[in-house]
Amino acid sequence: MKDFSKMHLAEAPRIISSEIPGKKSRELLKLQQEIEGSIVSYPKKMPIAIKRAKGAIIEDVDGNYFIDFFAGCGVLNVGHSNEEVLSVVKEQIENVIHVLDFPTETKMTVITEILSHLPSELRNDYKVSFGGPTGSDAIESAIKLAKIKTGRDTIISFTGGYHGMSSGALALTSDTSFRNNLTSLMPNVHFVPFNYPYRSDSNNYDKASCLDYFENILKNSHSGVPKPAAIVVEPIQGEGGNIVPEVGYIEELVRIAHENDVLVIFDEIQSGFFRTGEFLAFMNTKAVPDIITISKGLGGIGLPLSGIIYKKEIEAWGPGAHIGTFRCNQASLAAAKGAFDYVRKYNIKEHVKDMEVLLVNGLKKLQNRYPVIGDVRGKGLMIGVEIVKNIETKEPFPEFVSLFREICFQKGLLFEVGGYQNNVIRIVPPLNITPKIIQSALNVMEDALRTSCDFYFEKAESKVIAEVFN
Repeated sequence: MKDFSKMHLAEAPRIISSEIPGKKSRELLKLQQEIEGSIVSYPKKMPIAIKRAKGAIIEDVDGNYFIDFFAGCGVLNVGHSNEEVLSVVKEQIENVIHVLDFPTETKMTVITEILSHLPSELRNDYKVSFGGPTGSDAIESAIKLAKIKTGRDTIISFTGGYHGMSSGALALTSDTSFRNNLTSLMPNVHFVPFNYPYRSDSNNYDKASCLDYFENILKNSHSGVPKPAAIVVEPIQGEGGNIVPEVGYIEELVRIAHENDVLVIFDEIQSGFFRTGEFLAFMNTKAVPDIITISKGLGGIGLPLSGIIYKKEIEAWGPGAHIGTFRCNQASLAAAKGAFDYVRKYNIKEHVKDMEVLLVNGLKKLQNRYPVIGDVRGKGLMIGVEIVKNIETKEPFPEFVSLFREICFQKGLLFEVGGYQNNVIRIVPPLNITPKIIQSALNVMEDALRTSCDFYFEKAESKVIAEVFN
């Protein structure tokens, strides 16, 4: 096992302020509230102002250290301020940064890296295109290509899916709270249920029911859904709660789509770039998509970069059919190149699998002691911990998660919350995380679980909660 300890600012949280947020953070947070738009979201749940970060540790302006268990929303796969990747970026920006879509050695190297990391039997079947700098841009380009190729307009998405905030991407995102105040988005999007193993005994989330529903949509002329251009699906759902579907579900989904002449788009924006150990999450299955969207971790150390990988046989657009001024930013591409080198040099794929075992085993030990943990699931370092009021009824317990998150924050642990009812702790740390950092985080989580359970045992509003803790 590689020793990554020197690649992190520390291996444990350090809280030195008398309160969190500290004085300097409060001043900057107040200024932010006064002069920055109200769309700011992350500081609402994690109110700190950041000074620096290295590896999996963030230091705020008051000198407190926090363990970063959400990696900049799944972006910082090789850690904050990775020095080896930074050196590649620095060399690049001294030569050229902005080249539109002209070829450079850096860009050609990154495309070659992307294709070479596909399964060997598929590498020669695909091409790569870069568009705008964010994941939403990748989704928009994938949709556009599918519609141009098929001449059809309908898109099928999935419950629990998250695909971005631009018009097309948001239309594919199932959480309606994101668009309650919008009168229109991209039309002709329909949703079908996504296989949710933990809740497969209710709501028809089991594998067979989900597949039957999907197949009926495509084959039944009275389903009300015109023949789609494509389906857009996350092989592992991210914002939906880090949901890993049952074995065989993704393969069957692709089979049914292809049998009905429907293209398959895999959204690998969150699950890609070795997050699951494999380069892309679908490579843990036998499924073969037509288009793959990539972003987030591809930019190495947080530089914006996105693109699509697609089969040569569906090439359907010409020059300028999909553009973006900042596509192929050379600093971002250099970061991608450096990140690929880093992954190879330190065998990150195997390290991710080793850290998955440590993390999941630690979480399952907590599950055995604290019955609010209904499910521990995931692949690689994309882990979901679902919190419930009762392990029999599986009733979501989002208020517990809110308290638990706040206690963890006060003790120096940062993570995101997701799930259909905001009751899932989403753990997506940098991939070069160390065993000591994982244990430090588990220690914080156990303290927070104990405190939260004590609170809800005393404050229980129903016998159900009290019975669970007895």
